[in-house]
Amino acid sequence: MPHLAVSDVFAKYGAVEVLHGINFDVARGEVVSLVGPSGSGKSTVLRTLVGLTPVTKGSVNVDGTSIDYHSARAIKAARDRMAIVFQQYNLFQNMSVLQNITLAPIKIKGRPRAEVEAEAMDLLALVGLADKHAAYPDELSGGQQQRVAIARALALRPEILLLDEVTSALDPELVTEVLDTVRRLASEGMTMLLVSHEMSFVREVSNKVIFMDKGKVVEIGTPAAIFDNPQSERARDFFGKVLRG
Repeated sequence: MPHLAVSDVFAKYGAVEVLHGINFDVARGEVVSLVGPSGSGKSTVLRTLVGLTPVTKGSVNVDGTSIDYHSARAIKAARDRMAIVFQQYNLFQNMSVLQNITLAPIKIKGRPRAEVEAEAMDLLALVGLADKHAAYPDELSGGQQQRVAIARALALRPEILLLDEVTSALDPELVTEVLDTVRRLASEGMTMLLVSHEMSFVREVSNKVIFMDKGKVVEIGTPAAIFDNPQSERARDFFGKVLRG
């Protein structure tokens, strides 16, 4: 049984249908990357999984349990199992790094402060920022802030981590430190679904790649199959351009 199964999912922004019958699955511990041109629906897939974009048809199952996106309680339960990190880090500027990470587990999940803070320090060590726990966001680089955002998502103890273009807002020299964090999570068996334009990184870290265009899944395969021998004309055209040189 797949850890995450997405079956014939349609979704809308207002009156505009943006996903058209999406199908894929993710095994536990697998890293799956969504790639494709801008506007193809990659980020919308992630937003749909956590209930930020309405599902109009189809089903999403985690370990065989279907998520009812018409139920606030079911969406909350889904967000307990899946955490999303966006392009913009959205840290609270008036809170320290440690406070940013511990706020939700303490206030929303009601966990003991001492336990949460100890876990947060472990997560900061994981993302290479243990010495920045008392710093404020404006004292950090963009790459450091994005790593804090990843630690904050992990503090919610998700089973599946969703990463939406987590390097796109960064200067090129800051990208590597964030990608190193994702590599570390992948090596530790974190189930991840990520959207990225960093094709060399996608090829390196992914177990499976999903190529999307115009709100549809066009091809799914291993990185080698998708990058080196795409089967559809649309994928051949896309990779021929983005991998050129």
